[in-house]
Amino acid sequence: MVFSGLTFLLLFFPTVILLTLFSRRLSYQNGVLLAASLLFYAWGEPKWILAMLAVAAVNYLCALPLGREGLSPALRRLLLWLAVLGSLSFLIYFKYAAFLLNSLGSLLGKGQLMEPLPLPIGISFYTFQALTYTVDVYRGKAPVQRNPAKLLLYIACFPQLIAGPIVQYADIAAQLDRRSVTTERYIRGFRRFAVGLAKKVLLANLCGAALLEVGTADQGAMTVLGAWMGVVLYGFQIYFDFSAYSDMAIGIGAMLGFKYKENFDYPYIACSVTEFWRRWHMSLGAFFRDYVYIPLGGNRKGPARLTLNLLIVWGLTGLWHGASWNFLLWGLFYGLLLIFEKMVLGDRLERIPRLIRRLVTLFLVTLSWTLFYYEDLHLGFTHILALFGRSWTGTVPLADEKRLLLLGKYALPLLLLGVCSTPLCKNLGERWRKAGPRSFLLGATILSVGLLLLSLLFLIGQSYNPFIYFRF
Repeated sequence: MVFSGLTFLLLFFPTVILLTLFSRRLSYQNGVLLAASLLFYAWGEPKWILAMLAVAAVNYLCALPLGREGLSPALRRLLLWLAVLGSLSFLIYFKYAAFLLNSLGSLLGKGQLMEPLPLPIGISFYTFQALTYTVDVYRGKAPVQRNPAKLLLYIACFPQLIAGPIVQYADIAAQLDRRSVTTERYIRGFRRFAVGLAKKVLLANLCGAALLEVGTADQGAMTVLGAWMGVVLYGFQIYFDFSAYSDMAIGIGAMLGFKYKENFDYPYIACSVTEFWRRWHMSLGAFFRDYVYIPLGGNRKGPARLTLNLLIVWGLTGLWHGASWNFLLWGLFYGLLLIFEKMVLGDRLERIPRLIRRLVTLFLVTLSWTLFYYEDLHLGFTHILALFGRSWTGTVPLADEKRLLLLGKYALPLLLLGVCSTPLCKNLGERWRKAGPRSFLLGATILSVGLLLLSLLFLIGQSYNPFIYFRF
């Protein structure tokens, strides 16, 4: 089930909202949400719910003794490592086993040793969330959750279950026991949900359709214009698709009484790669910072160790997105850029004019999406060469009639996508809110209803189009 599906919009979510509104006691609301979340996850492939339940059970059982006084440090560390290894074993088996074995087979000349396994949806997200619980308890940042149903609700809660934001347990623990929904908060959540749905249906899906027309897979007919149109469209698609899911998740959470942290902050206006990753998939960045980078020593152990830590973190960040060499290279590409910014440019970066920094950052980010898009490295590097007018055997033409016509067709949509990827609309809305709070509340709500209805109209008869990050 997906947020942008008619089953969810017209049946599942209205039913959940009504049941929670009529459940006066919080324990009943938690019960409704847990049952709904398990149904939501099991809708497509019920068998994969067992993997999620197993990850939750491992962390519940390992963290439970950590609340006892007098437990030796050695035993505490053992329980922590059991939780980490037990949780990651599921992720490694389903997501990375075939990649690791087949890579070894290629090195030994044995060929493919294992067929890739079907990937349980959202396994990367819920595994990380489960681990934050045990680590937060181990560090004393959060109390032990003795009620297994509440822990399972934290891990499985349907708004953020499949594609985040990654919610750290310390941030949400109190809300499992105390939360409320005011009218203002509910309306704000509804507006956020409607905007997210519109971004997915009206913008991200438009990019997907345009990408098919441009034909990035048609390597034999590649042109410079086609190569740039393809990577720019994909950059817009993945941003609007993923940020739309985060908007919808945050909005649904607000309507149910939960407060989730932001996951995107207009990353395409960043003036450095460092700033880009403070604005893009912020919950993933926070996870790797708090649970990998800082425990490795961060920047506290000298330049050599800092370099190693950044390469480890960004190699893992790349592999988190997929078990493929292109994702590893994509992560290491960012790791090297961040090392260059921190250790070579340093304070001199701020002396470069903002416009130049912004354009260079946008160029590097756009270039990186080519690595991200193609799991076949040969196709990926073929596309990168085409961006600069080259091919493996010579040159590629600047443009052809097909791409020129498509550029004319999508010129205005591309301009709209560019504007919507900046905080312009948000800033105008904020000015409106300050100038007339009542008119803003009414106008923004009417606009949100309009966006919701327009999105529903576009969804009727539309083919299935899941969120891109579902496969990660």
